Amino acid sequence: MELSRRSVLSKGIGALVAMRAPRLLAIPRLSEGVPDRAGIGAEAEIDAARMRELADWTAKTLATNNPTPFGAEVRDTKTGDLLMRAENQVGPEHDPSSHAEVRTIRLACAKLKSPSLKGYTLYTTCEPCPMCMSDALWAGIDRVVYGATIEDANKYCNQIRISAREVAERSDMKCVVDGPLEEAKCVALFTDPRMLKAMAAWRTRS
Repeated sequence: MELSRRSVLSKGIGALVAMRAPRLLAIPRLSEGVPDRAGIGAEAEIDAARMRELADWTAKTLATNNPTPFGAEVRDTKTGDLLMRAENQVGPEHDPSSHAEVRTIRLACAKLKSPSLKGYTLYTTCEPCPMCMSDALWAGIDRVVYGATIEDANKYCNQIRISAREVAERSDMKCVVDGPLEEAKCVALFTDPRMLKAMAAWRTRS
């Protein structure tokens, strides 16, 4: 509402400025619940080390007849103990659902003799597609940590371009999604000459 000249003169210029100035949000202090940044950094470094290890393990497939840039593992969220690790086997198993994440979850659940992976974290060299992310949600995975993004992968092979975060946010299950992490190292799995040659062969299949 416009202030009249008489109102401005009577209340002073300071009142006018105060009325029109944007309201600032209060910045919380550390004592008011702001996370400890050092703690977050330590957790991120642990995640990064595990992702590098997973990428190195996945890279071993590049020297085989079935190379793949997709590797995944399940670890205990609290202890970090490795429960299961697997790579993409769509071609060898003639199964379009044999993505690394799905296979790892299947094998992990079989090992535990339970359909639940509550209390576990899924690490994967590439952001899970909607199928894989849905599987993680149904399994009750606490957290998903990924390396390369779906957009990275889409430069080299077909993808369903819906982010893992969007799938999680639109579900009734809670799951933290973190990434990309060690993105360059994971993208290097796609750009390796042996992998590029294999993917070119995939595209020629009828």
